[in-house]
Amino acid sequence: MPLPGTLRTVAATRYVTPLREGGSLPGLVEGDDLGMYVLKFRGAGQGLKALVAEVVVGELARGLGLRVPELVLVDLDPDLGRAEPDEEVQELLRASGGRNLGSDFLPGSFDFTPAVRDPGPDLAARVLWLDALVLNVDRSWRNPNLLLWHREVWLIDHGAALYFHHRFAAGWAPATSYRFDAADHIMLGAAGSVEAAHEELAPRVPAAVDRAVTLIPDDWLDPVFGDPDTARSAYRSYFTARLADAPRWLADVEAARVARV
Repeated sequence: MPLPGTLRTVAATRYVTPLREGGSLPGLVEGDDLGMYVLKFRGAGQGLKALVAEVVVGELARGLGLRVPELVLVDLDPDLGRAEPDEEVQELLRASGGRNLGSDFLPGSFDFTPAVRDPGPDLAARVLWLDALVLNVDRSWRNPNLLLWHREVWLIDHGAALYFHHRFAAGWAPATSYRFDAADHIMLGAAGSVEAAHEELAPRVPAAVDRAVTLIPDDWLDPVFGDPDTARSAYRSYFTARLADAPRWLADVEAARVARV
């Protein structure tokens, strides 16, 4: 069992295959616990910031009652892929030695869209609201990042969220508002009231964020802040500012939803 305030850690024992659906070239690996994990590499294009976003948004979603595959820390020996014939994969593995992020592999799952199965207005609204909160620009009809597994909807792939952290610098403070365009969101046409979802979920955000940011490994956090606790506080301050700005972005998302319906 992991210690309180930490993710479970496994060691990768076998590189199984690359998964070419995502731009960051995740891979399927087997862990020393005999589990199978979709591995997100620290050496991929967006680097550690994408892994941080995966942890913060994934664990926030879990804390709000949404289904997210278990996230684990995966220790990777860069020599694990020596037999892999793809040079791109070999290079990625060599660049990713150390601690990476794994997501529990859901065997038999497949991409979910509302056209295949109605998620219900409440679930659709909660997912839409979450993505507006965290600035997740990567849950569109082109790339839903939702899986259907055991007849339930599971949220995956949040590395593109929290785009503000790519501009971290000394003295950074959150903006008073951030742009989020809901027009292409996969759940827009199926969602019920986003304002009702906000009333239900917003009071739970601070505690869920507090837990999520404690799960980020210290060495994944931006060193520009000088110490990990200050970096974690930057994420907390973003969510405080985003919730304070909720009347504006909720109105925008609700208007897009009503127009689609």
